[in-house]
Amino acid sequence: MRYKTQIPFSVPSLGREELRAVAQVLESRWITTGPRTKAFEQKFARYLGAENAVAVNSCTAGLHLALVAYGIGAGDEVITTPYTFAATGEVILHAGAVPVFTDIEPAGFNIDPEKIEQAITPRTKAIIPVHFAGEPCRMDKIVEIALRHNLIIIEDAAHALGARYRDKMIGSFTHASAFSFYATKNLTTGEGGMVTTNDSEIADRIRMLSLHGLSHDAWNRYSALGKWYYEITELGFKYNMSDIQAALGLVQLERFDEMQKKRKELAQLYYQLLIENDHIILPPRPVDSVHAWHLFVIRLKGISKTLNRNFIIRDLNKQGIGTSVHFIPLHIHPFYQNNFGYEMGDFPMAETTFESVISLPLYPDMTETDVLEVVNALQSSIYKNEKTDLKHKVGYAEEIY
Repeated sequence: MRYKTQIPFSVPSLGREELRAVAQVLESRWITTGPRTKAFEQKFARYLGAENAVAVNSCTAGLHLALVAYGIGAGDEVITTPYTFAATGEVILHAGAVPVFTDIEPAGFNIDPEKIEQAITPRTKAIIPVHFAGEPCRMDKIVEIALRHNLIIIEDAAHALGARYRDKMIGSFTHASAFSFYATKNLTTGEGGMVTTNDSEIADRIRMLSLHGLSHDAWNRYSALGKWYYEITELGFKYNMSDIQAALGLVQLERFDEMQKKRKELAQLYYQLLIENDHIILPPRPVDSVHAWHLFVIRLKGISKTLNRNFIIRDLNKQGIGTSVHFIPLHIHPFYQNNFGYEMGDFPMAETTFESVISLPLYPDMTETDVLEVVNALQSSIYKNEKTDLKHKVGYAEEIY
């Protein structure tokens, strides 16, 4: 039996302000990259305390452009985690380099700095740490390693807008950071992203590369004061953001602190309600950093973890509760096994973590009642899972996969 009101996994928080902002762009007739994109870049950089921000059409584009702008390509190696979304590995390959995976920390979801050190070779040129779920990686260790080995740090901050490592905002203190504004993210433009860097020359190169390598963007060429002449200075890409997206981003940025406050309150409520459940490992809460709470990811304790997880996801779905799984480690996928020889067992912490995780609903428009409903459904599912025979659970697992 389903609840009367279904609770989806994620819903973007959008209101009349966003509608008005988009309408104003449409009425202006300037809908591609233009003045609102520039304003969004400037306000975003100020918010983070970064010197520069370049708006792009996705976090994937931002990561790719940062790698290219720093000259990382054929013959180079880039160290990252297998416990991430497809984009993190793909951009390394699209740049012509080779992804080198290292395992995650035993007590969390983020890359293990000690494993990074062990993976460095003469061909290593960069590290891409991924701030999973909005929890900052141990950046003091990663920065120290990078400085000692002369490596570039490009942060995959897709989950981490609003996160702080100690007293610094994520996106303000390494070579470059890429953020996502996808529909489920803490700040959304529907699709979109931003690259931040304190190197103005790198920012200029990323901006140029984001629009075909042209010397002038559309606003500079087609506005009233623009010039028609341009030069192709380098082989580039079509990665620019539109003013329609930027208009959404400007409003969302104004509301961002309020939305983050709500995410933190909901995460704290989950903690209060689940802290005494012996079957659940709650997500890490860093004591010296600020979590962005993009995701609230629990891990299940007990034997036959994969079956437990799949049974519970299926049962929650029947009760009208949306969930997700973040992430299937990259080295498990056929592409990486077929092309790089990775096998099950190569990164045991990533594998065992994946087998036990469930991402619960978390978004600003949730209410406390919604969280109570999710928790009640989850605890009911765990109880039913304990009472269900293995054969039944296998049936559910086969349907999931």
